[in-house]
Amino acid sequence: MSDKTLTRMDLTEAVFREVGLSRNESASLVDSVLQHISDALVAGEQVKISSFGTFSTRDKNARMGRNPKTGEEVPISPRRVLSFRPSHLMKDRVAEGNSK
Repeated sequence: MSDKTLTRMDLTEAVFREVGLSRNESASLVDSVLQHISDALVAGEQVKISSFGTFSTRDKNARMGRNPKTGEEVPISPRRVLSFRPSHLMKDRVAEGNSK
């Protein structure tokens, strides 16, 4: 697995280089896009990014789980989870990258 992580700063720098906005404007744009995505997910909406994938939330019911170390049953409270489903194009790109 790679040690490299794409950060918010990396995205800002890419916008700065590719689009030609100032660094401050690039940072503001990246923050704004991420905030819009975040707000939509908090509101329970799906976020679909063409050729990339779909982010969505779903509610999980309460259930009984088991502590793997002790075997003791533990109640797991209901919660909302975030999921991501990559597009077929993204899956293909990642698969091609693995074969190189």
